[in-house]
Amino acid sequence: MRLVSWNVNGIRAVHNKDLFLPFVRKLKPDIICLQETKAMQGQAEIDLPEYEEYWNSAEKKGYSGTAIFTKIQPLGVRLNLPHEVKDRYGDLNAEGRVIAVEYEKFFLVNVYTPNAKPDLARLRMRHEQWDPAFLAYVTQLQKKKPVIFCGDLNVAHTPDDLANPKENEGEHGFTAEEREGIDRMIKAGFLDSFRLFTKGNGHFTWWSHFRDARVRNVGWRIDYFFTSRRLQKAVKSCTLYPDVLGSDHCPVELVISL
Repeated sequence: MRLVSWNVNGIRAVHNKDLFLPFVRKLKPDIICLQETKAMQGQAEIDLPEYEEYWNSAEKKGYSGTAIFTKIQPLGVRLNLPHEVKDRYGDLNAEGRVIAVEYEKFFLVNVYTPNAKPDLARLRMRHEQWDPAFLAYVTQLQKKKPVIFCGDLNVAHTPDDLANPKENEGEHGFTAEEREGIDRMIKAGFLDSFRLFTKGNGHFTWWSHFRDARVRNVGWRIDYFFTSRRLQKAVKSCTLYPDVLGSDHCPVELVISL
């Protein structure tokens, strides 16, 4: 089974550049998880009749949002976190950040984690509310069957996950609080699938638009596939596709045998 996660930074934009469908048709994933869709279902007329579409769009137009395209009929679909998470910007469940589908042997959760913001205005909310609530959610699902969760988690976990860790220490995306959120996921029994196969620095999924950062590969790895520990032997590969353009993020692929 081939799963893909991609923060498309606007599904209409990447589709209109004629970059989305060619990638899908080349890789032929069974399931596609998208983040930052910035659209309602139907606003981007994507010709993928072999996939069922499930969307969780933000109430605010042109903002945030997640979607799942799947060739495999799910047993059920769940939107949002089961508990309300709020800050001064409002209810995060109104931002369409989580969508989960249940299959016979696992749950798949697609997440677009809130950015702490350059002034760290959302850091406290993220550390004290969002990260604990999301972890509690996937941990609860895991009691029923194994869980795969993927998406833009908006944090580089270790110094190996960004090009310039010393210069970015304490900046949004690389604060101790955000990194602790990943530590807790791992402690709860979830595995960073990419690191099962690939060690070291230089492997990134997001690049700034400034100073040719992508060309120079000065980036961050903030997009992940995590799996329940009991799925470890089933995970066959986890691959980044930095050469696939259309967004400031690149796709991530998980191949699993279930």
